[in-house]
Amino acid sequence: MTKRNKGLSLEQLEELLRTLKARFEKNMNRHKGLEWAKVRAKLEANSEKLWSLNEMEATGGEPDVVGYDKKTGEYIFYDCSAESPKGRRSVCYDREALESRKKHKPENSAIDMATAMGIELLTEEQYRELQKLEDFDIKTSNWVQTPANIRKLGGAIFCDRRYDTVFMYHNGAESYYAARGFRGSLRV
Repeated sequence: MTKRNKGLSLEQLEELLRTLKARFEKNMNRHKGLEWAKVRAKLEANSEKLWSLNEMEATGGEPDVVGYDKKTGEYIFYDCSAESPKGRRSVCYDREALESRKKHKPENSAIDMATAMGIELLTEEQYRELQKLEDFDIKTSNWVQTPANIRKLGGAIFCDRRYDTVFMYHNGAESYYAARGFRGSLRV
């Protein structure tokens, strides 16, 4: 993926902030005790992070604040779309997996897309924390950060929610499916 200009126009910035504010206010259960004015001030001081949030939004992630790290003073955003972000599906796990495919290669990999967007894939633990807020991914699944020992053997892990339970599975890292994408996290 080529690097794009990381600047947002004033119009794009205002639209993004309106969208994030509306989502923040509509979903207070995700961030009890946090105030939008403080989140906005932090966002306005971090244009590169705003660009990343815009990329999350543009690919269907519906990013929202899910926590605040008191040690670092950072707000934590996760993709909160009901299902796997539409603009990030049908991707294999990483570049090595993409290059290993001889036929029918996907257009991209989850790790490459996340890196280009300036975000990280959720870990299994983060994914399970997200699922405590609401029921996500009832019809889709998401790649999550895979431990090096599993990846070294050619595998990768993904998670979803079925039967009111969060499941973690494995697959070959080179596999890709129309209903599998990835959720990202961003600290601002």
